[in-house]
Amino acid sequence: MTELNEKLLQEALSLPSHLRTILIDKLIGSLNIPIQKEIDELWAEEAERRISDIDSGKVKSIPGEKVFKEIRSRFGK
Repeated sequence: MTELNEKLLQEALSLPSHLRTILIDKLIGSLNIPIQKEIDELWAEEAERRISDIDSGKVKSIPGEKVFKEIRSRFGK
C-alpha cells in the first residue's frame, strides 16, 4: 500500500462510526455490484417469468423423478 493510501486508510478509520458507515456505503455503491436486495428482486422476476411460461404452455415441466432417473442413467448411479 502506498504512503498516500495508508494515510487515507488511517484517516478513514479515525472517523466516527456513523461517518465510516456512510463512507462504506458509498464505496460499496461505487463498485457497481448488485446488492442482495437487487439479486432477490431479479430472482423473483425470473421465478415469475418461469411460472408464466409453464402456465401459458410455452414450456413443459418435467417431473423430478424423471430428471433424477436420467441423471442416474447418465452417470451410472
